[in-house]
Amino acid sequence: MIKSFRDLEVYQEAYQLMLIIHKAVKKLPVFERNDLASQMRRASKSCPSNIAEGWAKRRFEKKFKQHLDDSIGSSNEMEVHIETARDLNYWPRDFCENLLIRYKHLGGKLTNLQKNWKTF
Repeated sequence: MIKSFRDLEVYQEAYQLMLIIHKAVKKLPVFERNDLASQMRRASKSCPSNIAEGWAKRRFEKKFKQHLDDSIGSSNEMEVHIETARDLNYWPRDFCENLLIRYKHLGGKLTNLQKNWKTF
C-alpha cells in the first residue's frame, strides 16, 4: 500500500538518479560547472520534487497531472544533458547509456502513473 510519495517506484528511481547525477557532475570540466552541471543538478532535482509535490495535490487531478508533466519534462531534459556530456566526451559512454536507459524508463513509468493514477 502506498502511504507516501516515498513509496512510489517513480519517486525512488528519480531520487536515486538525482544522487548519481549530483556525484557525477563533479567530474565535468571546470568551465562546465556553472553551466551544464548547474542545469543537470536543477533538472535532476526537479523530477523527484515534482512527484512529491504532485502526490500531495493528487486530490486535484489537474494539478497532480501537471506536476507529473513537469517531472516528465525534467526527465526528458536530463536525457539531453546526458547526451551532451556523452557526446562531448565528459563522461564515459557506457555510464551515459545506462543513465539514458534509466531516464527513459522513468519517463515511461511517469506516463503510466499519469494515465492510471487513480489505481495507486
